[in-house]
Amino acid sequence: MLIRTYSCALMGVAAIPITIEVNVDLGINFFLVGLPDSAVKESQQRIDSALKNYGYCIPGRKIVINMAPADIRKEGSAFDLTLAVGILIASEQIKGVETVEDYFIMGELSLDGTLQPVRGALPVAIEALKRGKKGIILPIQNAKEAAIVSNIDVLGVENIKQVIDFFNEGTPIEKVTLNTQHEFQRSLNNYEFDFSEVKGQENIKRALEIAAGGGHNVILIGSPGSGKTMLAKRLPSILPPLSLNEALETTKIHSVAGKMGRYASLISVRPFRSPHHTISDVALVGGGTHPQPGEISLAHNGVLFLDELPEFKRTVLEVMRQPLEERYVTISRSKYSVEFPASFMFIAAMNPCPCGNYNHPTKPCTCQQGDVQRYLNKVSGPLMDRIDIHVEVVPVSHAELTSETMAEKSESIRERVIKARKIQRERFKDNPTIFSNAEMGSRLVREFCTIAKEGQERLKQAMERLGLSARAYDRILKVARTIADLDQSPNIDIGHLSEAINFRSLDRDNWGKK
Repeated sequence: MLIRTYSCALMGVAAIPITIEVNVDLGINFFLVGLPDSAVKESQQRIDSALKNYGYCIPGRKIVINMAPADIRKEGSAFDLTLAVGILIASEQIKGVETVEDYFIMGELSLDGTLQPVRGALPVAIEALKRGKKGIILPIQNAKEAAIVSNIDVLGVENIKQVIDFFNEGTPIEKVTLNTQHEFQRSLNNYEFDFSEVKGQENIKRALEIAAGGGHNVILIGSPGSGKTMLAKRLPSILPPLSLNEALETTKIHSVAGKMGRYASLISVRPFRSPHHTISDVALVGGGTHPQPGEISLAHNGVLFLDELPEFKRTVLEVMRQPLEERYVTISRSKYSVEFPASFMFIAAMNPCPCGNYNHPTKPCTCQQGDVQRYLNKVSGPLMDRIDIHVEVVPVSHAELTSETMAEKSESIRERVIKARKIQRERFKDNPTIFSNAEMGSRLVREFCTIAKEGQERLKQAMERLGLSARAYDRILKVARTIADLDQSPNIDIGHLSEAINFRSLDRDNWGKK
């Protein structure tokens, strides 16, 4: 008897429908074809053990299973449940010929028949809705994630017996439902860190507010213990809240990467990713034999923080250059290519020199002549060129640490950031691919960042006196435009321009010279 069951394979952040054809005929042997990997081939042993626990078995007949389309690689253990249901119906051990085609089925089987969670539940649920399926059957641990998609039945199950009873006897499985809007709003402002916890460092808070206001990349340079990491961790708390579409897109990426966790649903807080400096280039940008999202994609719609930037391998940092500009990364293989979104704010932190005390107000720098510049040169010029704001972090004094004065809360700062971003949305309404000032190209900079003659003179003086490079010119104008937006000003004035110039520390010719 020939039976078709349906599941999905993952490619990038999308799900591709897979038709599993099971034919049970006279003879003996078990054939599994259609480009399955080792994990799929090993499903025979898991299925056999799981079925025996409930009084069923893989029949001792000729079983041919084809996973179509046959030219797409099938990987992972999520096909266990789909194969098992197909074998049972095709061998007439259970009913379900009429209803099995209405569902996408996925789940990894344990030897006792219980189901383990799988990756990619959300993309599979989206594909089920697109294909007009009635519903999706999957492990209970992934059900809330899939239930984000409305208008399909999400049936979360704990073991294969529930699935057998559903098809064989019509025993209902409780549908998992989720109020997506309520779930989205419930944890929208649920941040672990707040700027009110930071003593002093008002100039750094201001720099991060400007960065958040225009989506600018930032580098913090300061001695160990000055608060660089502490400040960076609080950046997501002042970014505008995710929109529902952004939340769904972010959740889809984390689902495909298997980072959702059990019983998780919608990601409604901007992600903050902070990989260690020993990370490989593949782990950072994504890839592998079967491409998976990297850290830059997991930081999509959020923040990527690289602490101790010069300690990262040069090759790792260089592969970030294209994604920082294009806001996506393409992983190519001989037979196909996969595109992962990678629109993130980049924030980096580093010591100013090997000993960490260059420009320290009280501690002397013990580095030899030239050591500071060699240390800075570990980060390439083209990468530094993509960072709009350079700011020096000075250690907090004892008086500031012991002060009882409460700092401004993240909520107040975020209100100003949201107002600035609203201005930018209106400004770029005719440019659908541009969402913030940091994304402007040269043409848009000339159009929206015009400055008066007095401002031009100030900028000229700054470039000559401070030795600023030509590449800093557009960056200064973009940052000045954001500062003006935060002040609700339609024009860039001298004050905005002067503040923006101050955020180009590493472009100064005398910086790093001993």
